[in-house]
Amino acid sequence: MKQGIIFILFLFSVSLSAQNWEITWNDAKQKARAENKKILLVFSGSDWCIPCIKLEKEVWQDEIFINYANEELILYRADFPKRKKNKLPPPLQEANAALAEVYNAKGYFPWVVVLSPLQKQFGTFAYEKISVSNYIEKINDFK
Repeated sequence: MKQGIIFILFLFSVSLSAQNWEITWNDAKQKARAENKKILLVFSGSDWCIPCIKLEKEVWQDEIFINYANEELILYRADFPKRKKNKLPPPLQEANAALAEVYNAKGYFPWVVVLSPLQKQFGTFAYEKISVSNYIEKINDFK
């Protein structure tokens, strides 16, 4: 019984601190408009791009960033995995490819695009070995 309660509390605490990456681009756009929040569009190669993996671990999974993002941003990851086992469903692959044509034509990975709620591009950046607070400052500076 005690273990069950501890497990439930663990799941609850994880869900409170987890980021909310939107499943589809349409969901991200609609939520950004409804909540009047910036969109953080991240182009990632989640299973092959070392800087993408570092950005995920060092920034996106950091509690400070998670708290900031939950209050200020709508998150969408346009992922381009290479391993067969991580392959995305075809509609999602197509949607991410279409986003790349518009926002990442040169194919940089990772590539972070900060957008207005109406998808006006405010700015872009790549992975840097800087603190989470510097990433947040960078995002806030785009207007």
